[in-house]
Amino acid sequence: MKGIILAGGTGSRLFPLTRVVSKQLLPVFDKPMLYYPLSTLMLAGIRDILVISTPVDLPRMEQLLGDGRSLGMNFQYAVQDAPRGLAEAFLIGEAFLEGGPAALILGDNLFFGEALGDILEARCAAASGATIFATRVQDPTAYGVVEIAPDGQAVSIEEKPREPKSDWAVTGLYIYDSKVTQLARKIKPSGRKELEITDLNRLYLEAGELSVERLGRGYAWFDTGTPESLMEAGEFIRTLQKRQGLKIACIEEIACERGYITAVQVEALAKNYASTEYASYLLNLARSKTGF
Repeated sequence: MKGIILAGGTGSRLFPLTRVVSKQLLPVFDKPMLYYPLSTLMLAGIRDILVISTPVDLPRMEQLLGDGRSLGMNFQYAVQDAPRGLAEAFLIGEAFLEGGPAALILGDNLFFGEALGDILEARCAAASGATIFATRVQDPTAYGVVEIAPDGQAVSIEEKPREPKSDWAVTGLYIYDSKVTQLARKIKPSGRKELEITDLNRLYLEAGELSVERLGRGYAWFDTGTPESLMEAGEFIRTLQKRQGLKIACIEEIACERGYITAVQVEALAKNYASTEYASYLLNLARSKTGF
């Protein structure tokens, strides 16, 4: 299983914050926004990740993350030169995917939950059909909405319906089997001239191959594309980290816990962050692993 982070777009809902910087490079409390979707894919056990962004923003993202070797990962990069829809990610990433399954996450989505990694790993291991992740929201009209049968199967899926059939919103995290690129090629551009992810999901639904993973109590999801949601996400992270003393979306820690890098390597990586609290956290992590 390989992963794709789609981090393109203009970030217009965040203007003027994003007039000269990608929204995925804005801070969510103490880390760049991009760390959060990256950490979600890492928790799923995915080590090969393609980052897709605009020609202007992609070099900065590559400067931030590098090639991934320092984390025991493999990062690659590709350009989406215009916002032509989420499903285009699979066409852009066709060579990267090599005909295999893929997990797609949007670059401005933040997920949290204690058992999230276990759920993601199980869904990725199945690699059959497609899985969407849904959560309850107060205003479903602003989202893609999935109608779910009593047995947990998807019944229908609509994009920003005026009269929603449920209050379960489809989040920006998707897992697809090896048919995804082939099916993405069948999608026709919508009225806004984009390849809609909802249309891709509907193809899986019509084939009886669309599963829904409901993220209920104990899970949090933020679409950090507006000033309000960006601040809410930052406050959420700040509060949890302050109370628990543990960092969320610390990519070096996840790599170490999964055995991709050693504690000695974590200690070396801490030097990249100068005399910061983040560096101290990594040093303490390394010492706890080595006993020194």
